[in-house]
Amino acid sequence: MTQEELVEFAQQVREQAHAPYSNFKVGAALETEEGRIFTGCNVENSSYGLSMCAERVAIFKAISEGFRHFKRIAVIAETRSPVRPCGACRQVISDLFPPNADVILANLQGDLEVAKICELLPAPFDRSFF
Repeated sequence: MTQEELVEFAQQVREQAHAPYSNFKVGAALETEEGRIFTGCNVENSSYGLSMCAERVAIFKAISEGFRHFKRIAVIAETRSPVRPCGACRQVISDLFPPNADVILANLQGDLEVAKICELLPAPFDRSFF
């Protein structure tokens, strides 16, 4: 699967986002090592702390289906430059993906960047602290 195809999955699921408060719709698609694709969109709540980001929805769906080995993730939103995961999502991605996993960043204008999770979160809280 190409990066653009993974972004297309994220763009399609972005349309399902529940963002009545911010109107900021985000879509994400992750690819497992086995080649399965899991998607997620953001789901807002009037109590913002209970909202869930698209990246974590996709990751949690994959985990709930028994997958644990992730290859890469794409995220897309309507932004001027390619959107980046929030800090909470960076931490979750860092904890569950290999350090050199690709995070594909995109926007609706077709701009695309690829970053490694270790670049987006260079000093994560991880298992080395236990």
